Amino acid sequence: MLRCCDGTLYIGSTIDLDQRLKQHEAGMGAEYTKRRLPVSLFWCGEFDGIDEAFAWEKRLQGWSHAKRVAFAEGGLDAVIGWQARQRREKKRSASTR
Repeated sequence: MLRCCDGTLYIGSTIDLDQRLKQHEAGMGAEYTKRRLPVSLFWCGEFDGIDEAFAWEKRLQGWSHAKRVAFAEGGLDAVIGWQARQRREKKRSASTR
């Protein structure tokens, strides 16, 4: 998971993290990251097989920004039970402060 200069998060998978990170940093990665340089590594995980890595990539891509951050900072326990209702409640309480 890369953090882009605009604060967005990019999710991808690779068999060579160091090489792929250098490609992104040089503007030779994904189209998304090319327009949002510089990027930095925010979270990474190792998986037993490429199929498992790809499944996690797709899973994380389906999550909201807030859920991705919570996962990267707190692990799977931080997002167990995560629901859209909880996110709305957090937004409401923050806007009433």
